[in-house]
Amino acid sequence: MKQAAQGDLLARKIETIPETATHVAPKDNRHVIAHSETGHHHWVDAEACEYFADPGNPLIAYLAAEGPITLHHDRSFDQHAPITLPPGQYEIRRQREYTPEGWRRVED
Repeated sequence: MKQAAQGDLLARKIETIPETATHVAPKDNRHVIAHSETGHHHWVDAEACEYFADPGNPLIAYLAAEGPITLHHDRSFDQHAPITLPPGQYEIRRQREYTPEGWRRVED
């Protein structure tokens, strides 16, 4: 698997994480990959992988793991099913869409 999507997130397998990426510490044993406006966050278990932010672009993050990574979605209804990524390094992007007013982040 080279890429996968979950709602407004796109995970793409990459060879290396950029040197400019910064390590992000977990909170409550989770890495929140994408905060939702409604509190329905996309997250991974902090013990499963390392999480890195892109200081130049808040729409991009990175994950690295030696084992599988399961991406979860916090929502009790209309939730996106969990997806499991094979071991490796991934670029995680918040997807965007074009509107007549210009580009905007897809809201999940």
